[in-house]
Amino acid sequence: MDDIDKKIVQTLQKNARASLKNIAENTFLSSPAVSSRIEKLEREKIITGYHASVDPMKLGYHIIAFVNLDVSPVDKIQFYSYMESIPNVLECNCVTGDYSMLIKVAFQSTMELDIFIGQLQKYGKTSTQIVFSTPVGPRGVDVMAELGEID
Repeated sequence: MDDIDKKIVQTLQKNARASLKNIAENTFLSSPAVSSRIEKLEREKIITGYHASVDPMKLGYHIIAFVNLDVSPVDKIQFYSYMESIPNVLECNCVTGDYSMLIKVAFQSTMELDIFIGQLQKYGKTSTQIVFSTPVGPRGVDVMAELGEID
C-alpha cells in the first residue's frame, strides 16, 4: 500500500460517501484511477465494507455496555453462533486476561441487558460495565502514521 492508497483509505474512513471526483482531486489522480485503486483495496480486504454511523440514543438504545465473559474453549463455536444471532451485540472480541470475551452491546433498558446477561451466564462467568459517556468514539485507523510514531 503506497501513500496514495493510504490517503484514499483515510478519506473513506472519514467519509465513506466521498465521491470519486473528490478523492481524485485530493490525490491528483483521475476518477478511473481512484476507482481502480479502491477496487484493489477491496479485493485485498484492506477495505472490508462501508458503514453509516448512527446515534444509538436517538434510536432508543439508552444502555451501552461492555460485558466480559469467560467462555470455555469447547463452547466457543456454539457461543460465536449465538453472538451472531443477537442483534444487540455490536462487537464480540476474543481477548486476553481474566475473561476470554469482551462484548459490546446496546439495549433500550437495563432490564433487557439483565436478561441478556442471564442468558450469557450459561457460557461462563460475566462482569459488566455500563457506559456513562464516550469522550472518544469509534474512529478509523491512522493509516498515514508511520509505525512507532505517536503524536
